Amino acid sequence: MASLDVDAVQVFVTIAEQQSFTRAAEALGTTQAAISVKLKRLEDRLGEKLIERTPRRVRLSARGAAFLCPARDFIAAHDRAVAGLAVEPRRLAIGFLDYAAGTELPALLARLHAHDPSLVIEARIDSSRHLLDAYDRGDLDAVIVRREDDRRDGEVLGVARYGWFAMPDFTWRPDEPLRFAACAATCSERIMATRALDAAGIAWTEAFLGGGTAAVVAAVSAGLAVAPLAHRVVPFGAIEVSARLKLPPLPAAEILLHTRVTDPHSRAALRTLVSAFREHRVRAG
Repeated sequence: MASLDVDAVQVFVTIAEQQSFTRAAEALGTTQAAISVKLKRLEDRLGEKLIERTPRRVRLSARGAAFLCPARDFIAAHDRAVAGLAVEPRRLAIGFLDYAAGTELPALLARLHAHDPSLVIEARIDSSRHLLDAYDRGDLDAVIVRREDDRRDGEVLGVARYGWFAMPDFTWRPDEPLRFAACAATCSERIMATRALDAAGIAWTEAFLGGGTAAVVAAVSAGLAVAPLAHRVVPFGAIEVSARLKLPPLPAAEILLHTRVTDPHSRAALRTLVSAFREHRVRAG
């Protein structure tokens, strides 16, 4: 029976999740050459080709795909054993912009926990500005937020696209102020929307303000107002009314990861979360 090296199995799992030797090396705090050697050692030990690598693509072989779940279980069992000896558990505090993860947030957190059960995860959901303030104070280790005008740092994870959404029976006469809902006076979406309306010369009034994205979605669902929403959080039954109401287009916004995590295990866990986040966004379109 072949005995397995924990580091080599971790390299295989990380490459599989990142689909990149470069990102896997970064997540593990090492070099591409080092992880290539460890992967080769594991493949030789098992007598199987696990990863197929071309200049354009990194993917699992058929045997690699079959080995991935047992490999994750192996790493998780190892981490649980090591965690039993730890004096103090490791903590990872992450902030999420509410619409950035969408309805997949529970699945993302479950993926993170499965990757490292010994990690104590603290999740916070809030607006980008509040999350960035908490991150700058050191209250959060990492945040996934939309790009703010005054910041140029962070890793781009994707793009959030916006539109004006309302229920099909929502009506507005151009000689009246547009009734719209926003999450808070200082939220990025409200600022973006009011700038666009002002530039287009459209009078507006806030029929609903505050309570976060969930409250704005509720206001739209109730037919109280139109709202500037990311396409990922549109309530059931709502439609985009930009063309029908002749409302100005809303700019897309980049979704960024900011992190100060430095220890290899936490960085690897965070890269797993990022990989899962990107996978969900691709499937969601």
